[in-house]
Amino acid sequence: MKLEYITLAIILIFIAAFAYVSSMGNHEWGGADDQAGNAIDKLTGGTYQPWAHSIWEPPSGEIESLLFALQAAFGAIIIGYFLGYYRGLAKAKASAHPEERQ
Repeated sequence: MKLEYITLAIILIFIAAFAYVSSMGNHEWGGADDQAGNAIDKLTGGTYQPWAHSIWEPPSGEIESLLFALQAAFGAIIIGYFLGYYRGLAKAKASAHPEERQ
């Protein structure tokens, strides 16, 4: 029960921090790709030529966002499955051998 309160408190702190930062001033929300490209241009003086190009470019930014969200969801499902599997395995072992409990 105490763990739930701690988790809730941490989530509320993050929400409050995000709300505070996003309400203060004018922010430009950009991706890490743009920042990396700007850093490379700054370091090389704009002379860098990429040596690899995308095989397929999504037709729009919305499709790109959708594919990214699907990739994240698929990864979360895999991680959640294995965490649940090993937690269930530990519970099954604990209930099978109750004398080993402390």
